[in-house]
Amino acid sequence: MTATALHAEDHGHDGTENAVFGFWLYLMTDCILFACLFATYAVLHQNYAGGPTGKDLFELRYVFVETMFLLLSSFSNGIAMLSLHRKARRATVQWLLVTALLGLGFVVMEINEFSRLVIEGNGPDRSGFLSAFFGLVGTHGAHVSIGLIWMAVMMGQLIYKGITPATTSRLLRLSLFWHFLDLVWIGVFTVVYLMGVL
Repeated sequence: MTATALHAEDHGHDGTENAVFGFWLYLMTDCILFACLFATYAVLHQNYAGGPTGKDLFELRYVFVETMFLLLSSFSNGIAMLSLHRKARRATVQWLLVTALLGLGFVVMEINEFSRLVIEGNGPDRSGFLSAFFGLVGTHGAHVSIGLIWMAVMMGQLIYKGITPATTSRLLRLSLFWHFLDLVWIGVFTVVYLMGVL
């Protein structure tokens, strides 16, 4: 291998490492964002302004199904990454599609929940509690929606470009993002919904 080829290979390796490092920095900023939203919710969660409480609004069975959609999507994403490691393009795309459908189910259920609350007159302007609820849960839902768009783009790249170092790096970062959102949702489910119905 020539010195130029070695230099190009090293540069590509450094580029991937820099991209992963940069993505970890991004995830840390997202941690700060969600920490602020959780803190806001902790301060405002009992400010009902004479309106409904979590006990009055939350349907735990519904949210449990929503949670299972997201947790199962994390599992299917893990299988997609195993398929990627084996260089099985078709299996990777298929498992990403399963992940996307489960994630889409989660988003549709969340939109349905928000719509029901707003129609019943319990929108974010009703009380401090509901403002904090919509802010925290809505921000998480927006992140999941962005993840779904990213996933669709990556499925297209896998179909048209195949498994390359670039697509592999992007899929690994997408997987980190998706698992991060699952961890955040576990916090949301516990702090907002479970503690809200007690």
